[in-house]
Amino acid sequence: MITLVDSHCHLDFTDFNSDLVAVLKRARSKSVQHFLVPSIGAAHWQTVLTLAKQHEGVYPALGIHPYFLADFDASHLQLLDEYLATEKGIVAVGEFGLDKVVDFPFEQQVHICKQQLLLAKKYNLPVILHCRKAHNELIQLLQQVKLSRGGVIHGFSGSSQLGMQYIKLGFKLGIGGVITYPRAVKTRQAVSELPLSSLLLETDSPDMPIYGYQGQRNEPANIAKVLHSLGELRKEPEEHIAKINLSTFFEQFLAGID
Repeated sequence: MITLVDSHCHLDFTDFNSDLVAVLKRARSKSVQHFLVPSIGAAHWQTVLTLAKQHEGVYPALGIHPYFLADFDASHLQLLDEYLATEKGIVAVGEFGLDKVVDFPFEQQVHICKQQLLLAKKYNLPVILHCRKAHNELIQLLQQVKLSRGGVIHGFSGSSQLGMQYIKLGFKLGIGGVITYPRAVKTRQAVSELPLSSLLLETDSPDMPIYGYQGQRNEPANIAKVLHSLGELRKEPEEHIAKINLSTFFEQFLAGID
């Protein structure tokens, strides 16, 4: 029996408030049994932790996303430290990172990102990283901090050369709906070449819709469509890809978790 993982879905977003149970049921009907839910800021941390306690197979990650730094306060980093020290079952620090598109001073982004990397190192946790137009700066930070457990580059849409830079630093690459778009030539080529054990399937629900479903809410059941596209691009059986993906997910995020 095939078992699928959505390694990045925002089930705490209000988009799912009215029908989360149905969303999870649809996902499980498509063999999706594991859901990693990263958070975007302090206001979401308790919600993510509660979801993980209420629903089997849901795993929480806590972080401060660069896209939502308008709500950031310096005390949030101390609060994150306290959560990581006291809450059980947190599988990663994230989602956080660097984004040169958002209207927030980049130097402050670098500081907030580095502090979260240091917290991940302190608590021996992997990280879930967001990056837009700042890969050189992010790679420099990762080379400085040298995380013991690496993590995942969420929403990877780069070349195989960029992918290998992250893989050599101990990171996995989050592969989502972008590979279902025929125009995404560079990324489709990259995922056909990169090591299968370095790829993690994700939806980024409710965002990053699958090709043909633009404008609709994305949800974890669509992992099956991402898997199908990856199988076509790599010319490998979906069952084989799913098995490796499950193993990679457990190794990267659930090792040592009670």
